[in-house]
Amino acid sequence: MDWLAVIIVGGIIGWLASLMMKTDAQQGILLNVIIGIVGSLLGRWLFADVLGIGAASTSGGFSLPGLLFGILGAVILIAILRALRIFA
Repeated sequence: MDWLAVIIVGGIIGWLASLMMKTDAQQGILLNVIIGIVGSLLGRWLFADVLGIGAASTSGGFSLPGLLFGILGAVILIAILRALRIFA
């Protein structure tokens, strides 16, 4: 049942990040879920492991810090994909 929560939270995070970065028209629901999950992993690694921010270890979880750090990671992922010209 945990995989269902990962898909739902990943979809929410990916959707919110795509709205912030104005790529929502290019992304479907599947890409939102993938961006949300990978972005949450990126946010956890960058903010918790590299920068040592303690609350970032909940990235991708269903809590306010988890959602915020997940969205930040997804926004960074979309920016990287734009820099690589994967998103216009």
